[in-house]
Amino acid sequence: MLQAEREVVVAERDTVVAERDIAVAQAANAQAMLSDSEALIASLELAIEKLKRELRGLRSERTALLIDQMELQLEELVMAATEDEVAAQAAAAKTSSVRLFTRKRPVRKPWPEDIERERVVIDPPVTCACCGGSRLSKLGEDVTETLKEIPRRFKVIETVREKFTCRDCEAISHPPAPLGLSGI
Repeated sequence: MLQAEREVVVAERDTVVAERDIAVAQAANAQAMLSDSEALIASLELAIEKLKRELRGLRSERTALLIDQMELQLEELVMAATEDEVAAQAAAAKTSSVRLFTRKRPVRKPWPEDIERERVVIDPPVTCACCGGSRLSKLGEDVTETLKEIPRRFKVIETVREKFTCRDCEAISHPPAPLGLSGI
């Protein structure tokens, strides 16, 4: 009894694998047809442009008819290419796909609000390091919180490095982090 069930499961697995291989082959075939159609479309567009240039130079009914014919052929090819693309997407949709897993980055909890805080602002640059211009405007700031232990109490020191952008060369500048800041 178990042997028969095992054989049924193996047969079903083989069927699923075969169907998957067929779908992959169909998708590859559709992709190849699509790339061939795209190349033909590009060459026809080039030929139409050449004929239009010729037409502007010398008026000819034959050239105008050729252009109309080629434009119709181009429209048919574009339609066929989109149909091939839809078929390829349908074949790809038939195959099973696994959802990607994205890991959440860990985020530190902020220090409690009841701890005493001290805000230290580092002097911003006076001139642009890139071009030497003095027209700087504030862009934002980087805030680093460090927990400092003072005997019998704690204090959070916020070190602020203001970001500035130069209005002359649009370079962003801000002072370097002081030594001892570990980015906690």
